[in-house]
Amino acid sequence: MTCYFRHIQHIFKKAGIEVTKENRREIDSVIHDLVGVEYKNCPAAWKGVKKRIAEDEEGFVSELKETLSKHV
Repeated sequence: MTCYFRHIQHIFKKAGIEVTKENRREIDSVIHDLVGVEYKNCPAAWKGVKKRIAEDEEGFVSELKETLSKHV
C-alpha cells in the first residue's frame, strides 16, 4: 500500500472506493494527478492530499470519485 493510503481510508469510504491490490496503483496515480505531483513522489503527494482535504474534503472526495469513474 502506498505511504499515505492508511491515513485516508475515510476518504475512500466516503467516495465508495475499495482499494485492492489490482487497483491501488491506478488510484495512487490519479491522486498524484489531482494534487499536481509527479507519480511515485509519495511524500509530496501526501502533503498535497492533506492540504486538499483541509481546504475542501468533500470537493476532494467528489473529484477523486469522478476521476476514478472515468478510468474504469
